Amino acid sequence: MFDVLVVGGGINGAGIARDAAGRGLRVALCEQHDLAAHTSSASSKLIHGGLRYLETGHFGMVRKSLQEREVLLRIAPHLVQPLSFVVPHVPHLRPAWLIHIGLWLYDRIGGRSSSLHRSRGLPLHGHALGAPLRGPPSRGFVYADAQVPDARLVIANAVDAAERGAQVWTRTRCVQAWRQPDGWTLDLVRSDGTLHSVQARALVNATGPWAGTFTADISLTAGPVLRLVQGSHIVVPALFDHDHGYLLQQPDGRVVFALPFEQDYTLVGTTDVEFEGDPAGVSIDAAQLDYLCEAVNRSFARPISQQDVLWSFSGVRPLVDEPETIASRVPRDYQLQLDAQGAPLLNVIGGKLTTYRRLAEEAVDAIGAAIGRPDGAWTATGSPLPGGELGLSAAVETWLRDRWPWLPQRVARRWARSLGTRAGWIVQGAQSLDALGEHFGAGLYEAELRYLQQHEWARTAEDVLWRRTWLGLQLDARQQARVADWFVTHAAAGRQCRGVDGHRHE
Repeated sequence: MFDVLVVGGGINGAGIARDAAGRGLRVALCEQHDLAAHTSSASSKLIHGGLRYLETGHFGMVRKSLQEREVLLRIAPHLVQPLSFVVPHVPHLRPAWLIHIGLWLYDRIGGRSSSLHRSRGLPLHGHALGAPLRGPPSRGFVYADAQVPDARLVIANAVDAAERGAQVWTRTRCVQAWRQPDGWTLDLVRSDGTLHSVQARALVNATGPWAGTFTADISLTAGPVLRLVQGSHIVVPALFDHDHGYLLQQPDGRVVFALPFEQDYTLVGTTDVEFEGDPAGVSIDAAQLDYLCEAVNRSFARPISQQDVLWSFSGVRPLVDEPETIASRVPRDYQLQLDAQGAPLLNVIGGKLTTYRRLAEEAVDAIGAAIGRPDGAWTATGSPLPGGELGLSAAVETWLRDRWPWLPQRVARRWARSLGTRAGWIVQGAQSLDALGEHFGAGLYEAELRYLQQHEWARTAEDVLWRRTWLGLQLDARQQARVADWFVTHAAAGRQCRGVDGHRHE
């Protein structure tokens, strides 16, 4: 019997599984699709406090987020990269004094950052940061937050959970549950249709946008009430050639980010639209495309249209329901609802990338107390996430190039920023690029596919090209089809793969 079964392989579920496994609990996690297949890979890819929420008075949430930003910079230094933002001043939207006060608070409300600079004013005329902008505005501001490859953060947590003894089952759906006073019996169905039953002392509903319907779907009572909000992003050819992002104020009071992305692109988002329907089928519509293109054209000198969009993605945010609040102002905080009438059931509502670790810690505190295992929290000060042992990605890149000088710089940099020291597992005893096997294009070699299949639950080309990497932006249709063919050919190896912990990962 497991101590806890976590249903949902997004950032919250993976974080809870890691925390619980690290406390010595017997943990299983099941995910109906791939890890980070939905909301957790459809974010703005930021670790931030939420500057705009100061304006709506959510100081506690911003403080918590900024404190967690510092923790993540420390425990995932290869993934969480400092990123500076330019805020062009638009006088008729917000006065300069208001922005100045907001940034002053933002610098201080979470405590002094050890690695990020304080905000400052900036004359944009004649400055490289103002050159891409229309006009440009005469002045602006610069502040600091951080950027992260969102799905990689999820997978790093799942990998660490597995290495600490957790069972991680992807493409496995929880379809039925029976609750007794001292535990749960649950039926799980794999993607091939086979069914197996497990027992657990506690159940965690971390299904994200499905959290409101999950308990009813498995024949329990109605679940929590959620506010589902769609957020969409677009990726276009790079709008600027420096390493800062932009926070762009919009006439409707919202803000839109324009962020450096994968060296050659700019990521623009997000929207906030009420959503109804199956979150698995969410996609951007023409109105949201127009909104994001107009946001760019309002601020940047080089205009874009829908034809310039290379990739778009959408996610459904499961927010705490505040019926009287418009979608863009609903806070991204979380709630944990513990039902202890019988075997414990914990419903996880809301949350975001930045605060996932704190959410997981509080969730495992609650579950541990409910099952009589109140072990101490550890993730804030414990070991870094897998791959973070050498610190910043720049140090990892240097390490990779020193040990394997024949690695192309672009490959070493991508691996350093996504895998950290785990990139060494891909290269292992190789003495040349030829030893890495078939080259599919854009620096993707067969050795990397094998690693992702054997240690990170990758089963399809999409798993690799649009979550574990974003190389789908660079590979053409023929190259992507070749990656898909590789997974078909090596499907048996994937089904039988074992993680480094010795547990079978199915």
